[in-house]
Amino acid sequence: MTEIIFQGSLMDDLAVQFLLLNGDEADLFDNDESAQVLATALIAGIKISQEESINTWNPHCLYLCQPQLLPNPRVDTPWQVLYRSQNDRAFITTMGIDVDTFASLLTSGFAQRWYETPGGDPRIERGSLDAVGALGLVLHYLSSTMHAVSLQQIFAIIPSTVTRYLHFGLNLLLLSLRTIRDATIRWLEGPEFACCSALVVARHSRLAGAFSSIDGLKLPVQTSDDVDIENATFNGWLSEHFISSVLVFSAEGVVIAARMNAPGSWHDSRLAHQIYASLRDHTPPTYYIVADTAFPRGTNNIHGRICAPLKQGQRLQGSVAEIDERMAFNRELLSYRQTAEWGMRGLQGAFGRLRDLIEICVRLHNLHAIRVGINQIRTDTDDDAAVWQDFENMLFSEQRGKDHVSRYHVTLQYLE
Repeated sequence: MTEIIFQGSLMDDLAVQFLLLNGDEADLFDNDESAQVLATALIAGIKISQEESINTWNPHCLYLCQPQLLPNPRVDTPWQVLYRSQNDRAFITTMGIDVDTFASLLTSGFAQRWYETPGGDPRIERGSLDAVGALGLVLHYLSSTMHAVSLQQIFAIIPSTVTRYLHFGLNLLLLSLRTIRDATIRWLEGPEFACCSALVVARHSRLAGAFSSIDGLKLPVQTSDDVDIENATFNGWLSEHFISSVLVFSAEGVVIAARMNAPGSWHDSRLAHQIYASLRDHTPPTYYIVADTAFPRGTNNIHGRICAPLKQGQRLQGSVAEIDERMAFNRELLSYRQTAEWGMRGLQGAFGRLRDLIEICVRLHNLHAIRVGINQIRTDTDDDAAVWQDFENMLFSEQRGKDHVSRYHVTLQYLE
């Protein structure tokens, strides 16, 4: 029997070639066993050659192939272990939502679309991931900035499958979120204004009528090779390229209005045009939103509907009681305006892919705020009163102690 030996990663087929070149094919195929050994050697040699070609083709392109991953994506992968635990803390840590919300997303259309939408794998039993795994993959991707190789290890799938499933799954998730009421982005209606205002007044007694806070969000982007896109995204004030958005957070921590993915060169007043219209046409009198001093407050037809703290250098006139009351009102405005910062932090902290998929992330934020309940704007208790009431001094007391021009920030002129 002819013996064929492999040395390292190279096939030692010199003996086979010698016999073939010398017309001794009969010695190779004199029985079925020898033929099978030769066929096995040839197949193994081709396989090894292909692997060596892959390894030397581009040494700088690093990724995992199937032999370096767990053998079955549906059996005992890190994702399978996490999912079987059905632990809220684990789900929130890795995907931003709890077990019940995950199940709700599945039954709200994601699972059905995964199995029925053209573009999915029609062979359900043979796909690398089922609908549960696909939703887990998408939420892991949205909730972190981990490298693709980490997703490959967690779900035991190769790079091309990760890319294909993410592209398909993200589209299905957005379609599903648009059908869930708790994930909608909508302006308040009827008694909801009074409910949100009551939440504000419970902590800031002077802010009767305030029901939400507003702020802009600028996400940096790469410079485009297209001149028109490059000009549109360039912000001359900040000398960088951005995508701009404006978000309104209710007192319950939910995004009730958003203008997203606008060019970075646009002014906030242009982005907030539809929000101004909602304040004018769909907001009862005496209700207003709170912004920072730099945010544009619109035209005269919404005068008083956007309130902001005093600007540096602003002059106040009045009696001692009037000025004291105005300064107390200003401190509460400054304190409540911080809720917009908390909202932005909650959004960006929970969803690491925000800049690429902002609508999905904003809708997931609303779902997260309502159903999971981890919401800094809404859940602060009375024990945090010191934070609300003395926020300005708590953060900036040391700096202001060294500030020799602070008395010029706001000019007070008392009238007899």
